[in-house]
Amino acid sequence: MGGPIPILKVGPNLLTTIHVELTDSIAEVFQQDVLRAIERTGAGGLVIDISVLEEVDTYVARVLADTGRMAALMGTRSVLVGMRPEVAATLVRMGYGMEGVETALDVDRGIARLASLKENR
Repeated sequence: MGGPIPILKVGPNLLTTIHVELTDSIAEVFQQDVLRAIERTGAGGLVIDISVLEEVDTYVARVLADTGRMAALMGTRSVLVGMRPEVAATLVRMGYGMEGVETALDVDRGIARLASLKENR
């Protein structure tokens, strides 16, 4: 993995916590790293924890949404967790509904959401 954001394999899923400011270049490397990790591990689920992000710009919002859609094309369900109210409001104002990406309040609920999605396949 080339970027500063670790991607961990937890059971059948990947878990990543974004703990740095997502500049455009870091966001692009993150997306590439996630897709490579999916390819390498065959993970059925992806949890992206954004709880430390205080704001999200248009480009980062698009990268997060696109990453979830790309993961879905690879057979991996995605759950975005830890979204702050301000970030949710910004995403809605920018028109990003995060289609194809599930959301949950925290990592535990995100993993539980992936398990319920797997059961309903």
